[in-house]
Amino acid sequence: MKNIFVGNLSFGATEETVRSLFAPHGTVGRVNICTDRDSGQPRGFGFVEMDNDAEGERAIAALNGTSLDGRNLNVNEARPKADRASGGGGFRRKRW
Repeated sequence: MKNIFVGNLSFGATEETVRSLFAPHGTVGRVNICTDRDSGQPRGFGFVEMDNDAEGERAIAALNGTSLDGRNLNVNEARPKADRASGGGGFRRKRW
């Protein structure tokens, strides 16, 4: 399975439009358009999972730099999520 990052999406892009863009290149398993946690608005990027690694590589090569809704897409293999350091916030002592 190939996990693909899709950046510079228009805010009007839907999972269906992204799926239809990738479908000619192979079997699309899942599409996830990332949204803002508070407002629910799209953040301009998402992820596509393709069932076959070779199909995923072909899709990356074919779609990187192509235009969707007037924006040139940034399409590449997704990197693993970086570990975040714990701590560093949340509690602040009041000074009287």
